[in-house]
Amino acid sequence: MVSKRKFLKIIDYIFNDAALLDSALTHRSAAANNNERLEFLGDSVLGLVISAELYQRFSNIDEGVLSRLRASLVKGETLAELAKEINLGEYIQLGSGELKSGGFRRASILADAFEAVIGAIYLDGGIQAATKFILSQYKIRLNNVNPDEVSK
Repeated sequence: MVSKRKFLKIIDYIFNDAALLDSALTHRSAAANNNERLEFLGDSVLGLVISAELYQRFSNIDEGVLSRLRASLVKGETLAELAKEINLGEYIQLGSGELKSGGFRRASILADAFEAVIGAIYLDGGIQAATKFILSQYKIRLNNVNPDEVSK
């Protein structure tokens, strides 16, 4: 596994509790203390932050369109793309079977780890730190989101 210091630079966050980052980067195939619970938490934090941002940006758009916009931004495919952009796969601890089968490239593993990192940042630094991370990762996508192009 590559140095975590490099990863911390990429995500622009320093953990007070390094164990949270270790858990976020550990797949269930590698250890019992893995990222599944952090993924659960990160999913909710991500939904909240993206919902609030869309609500602020699009004051005259109805709930249905906002929901579809949020869904397009927080779906697994988008999360996997974001994870690839920060080379998250290089830092994930996998069990030998997942490692051999290329798990570090699997979209579902990348998406889950991305959410786990969000959960870890939230627990370590609070909602402001998590919001800063999420909005920095989503900056281009949020700037390019078009309510007129979202499908039902």
